[in-house]
Amino acid sequence: MKDLNGTLCTKQRFPSPNPEIEMFLITYWSEGLRVKGLLAEPKGNGPYDGFLYLRGGIKNVGKVRPARIAQFASEGFVVFAPFYRGNQGGEGDEDFAGEDRQDAVNGYQVLKEWPKTATARIHIFGFSRGGVMALLTAIECPAAASVVVWGGVTDMALTYVERTDLRRMMKRVIGGTPVKFPERYKFRTPLYEVEKIHCPVLIIHGEEDHNVSIEHAYRLEKRLKEVGRQAETWYFTGFTHYFPPAMNRKIVGDLTAWMKSSPEK
Repeated sequence: MKDLNGTLCTKQRFPSPNPEIEMFLITYWSEGLRVKGLLAEPKGNGPYDGFLYLRGGIKNVGKVRPARIAQFASEGFVVFAPFYRGNQGGEGDEDFAGEDRQDAVNGYQVLKEWPKTATARIHIFGFSRGGVMALLTAIECPAAASVVVWGGVTDMALTYVERTDLRRMMKRVIGGTPVKFPERYKFRTPLYEVEKIHCPVLIIHGEEDHNVSIEHAYRLEKRLKEVGRQAETWYFTGFTHYFPPAMNRKIVGDLTAWMKSSPEK
């Protein structure tokens, strides 16, 4: 099935919250599984930069929101947001940045093959748990134009330590604790391989974030600098995991402008 990775099974129109944006519910192949996701594109002819949107949470927490996808598409991008395996009718079981990372990597391929995408200009965006997914995808897809991590997890063992409310889920999905299975947490932690990222990285984080502490951002920034990679940081005093709507809109505009300013490869 590997040769089918990233190819479409089906696409069907999906109601768009923005009359200037078209949306499609996509089913695509990922490691032999039919996985679903939402794609949004401007109604113009293109080509447009691609934008791989990697959601946070797990299962019904942090689900892809059509209005959010349309918001990014309206900045002039073809946006694809995988739901990850096992979600919203997709096959398989989500495993929190384990094998389900391939759903992100193969989602990158969906964007690359999409008719309106500028194939040499595909950006990767991750929010919250999507942070590790974005970085792992950038490691696997060295042709990516840029990576943005917003309030992103970068160290899975640190998440286990910080989020006592997630420990039961993490033990169930990952199979145990970081002490018992350090290699499984290391596998889900991109900090060990950031030298394989060959594009600019932007880190956005609220300093009062209690869902994903800013320590995750600091660790990513430190590791990128250690291996001589570009890293820009936007840290916000007094902000938590979720930014107020007006500031959120401003940052969406700023980060998409930053993406478009990334140099051609």
